[in-house]
Amino acid sequence: MRKLLKNREFWLALALAVLIFGVTLRAPGFGATSNLLDIFNNTSILVILALGQMVVILTRSIDLSMAATLALSGMIVALLNAAYPGIPVPILLAIAAISGAILGAVNGLLVWKLNIPSIVVTLGTLTIYRGTIFLIAGGQWVNADQLSPAFIAGTRLPILGIPLLSWFAILIVIVFFIMLTRTTIGRALYAIGVNPTASVYAGIDVGKTKFIAFTIAGTVSGLCGYLWVSRYVIGSVEVAKGYELSIIAACVIGGVSIAGGIGTVGSALLGALFLGVINSALPVINISPFWQMAISGAAIILAVIFNSRTSRQKGRIILKSAREGK
Repeated sequence: MRKLLKNREFWLALALAVLIFGVTLRAPGFGATSNLLDIFNNTSILVILALGQMVVILTRSIDLSMAATLALSGMIVALLNAAYPGIPVPILLAIAAISGAILGAVNGLLVWKLNIPSIVVTLGTLTIYRGTIFLIAGGQWVNADQLSPAFIAGTRLPILGIPLLSWFAILIVIVFFIMLTRTTIGRALYAIGVNPTASVYAGIDVGKTKFIAFTIAGTVSGLCGYLWVSRYVIGSVEVAKGYELSIIAACVIGGVSIAGGIGTVGSALLGALFLGVINSALPVINISPFWQMAISGAAIILAVIFNSRTSRQKGRIILKSAREGK
């Protein structure tokens, strides 16, 4: 029981339940199963992106270009669908994921081979990718009437009463859980976040591992490019603009440490769902959705403060144990 009470995910899940219960008292329909499934569906893209960002953060890096990668990959498949509506959706989905992987690999190579700080690299590629969208689309938008019915239905098709978009998120959660807990690359990601120097002596290629992390983040961003355009039926340079903050907020609120090495699939999932519930609850309690960014920013600051205090407490416990051992 004591171990459970010290678990960050337990308290976040409890806070999420309390939030849902509190809003339900004011709007009884908010806690209905159908509404909660809608909230999960609306948050599915954020869940997927948060997992991709978490992989990068575990390595003591950060990717500010994920939303731009999403927008560029989404525009690529939207333009392809508009020009060649006969291309099957699975092929477009693969093209989006591959496009994202290439863009993520560019970030990873610059961080790995040139040893440039990730925040500088991804801040630069963010602008490049947004500019590329404008160039390939000629400044135009791709609207619903230009997209094929199959393209649009790709995220709406219900399976067992749940939209396909939600199933995408569930599948990605399972894949990331297996990758981080059952594979060599998962152990390497955590190892270099905890201690990069010791990881080198353990035979882990730190630069290559970071490259893989950025490529993974790019791949899920590309996948979300198709999901976003299909979900909201629009492709433009403005797609997901500013969404970087929400992605990072989901990770940090979930307890993923910016210092690297700490974070789980469950924590990133809960962080994303927490933001999703807050954003859905704002109109219900008569708070303007324009406060969303401010709330996300405040949540990041509070989460970082909480994480740092927890780390200091752990440090004091270690020192105390060391003194007792003398």
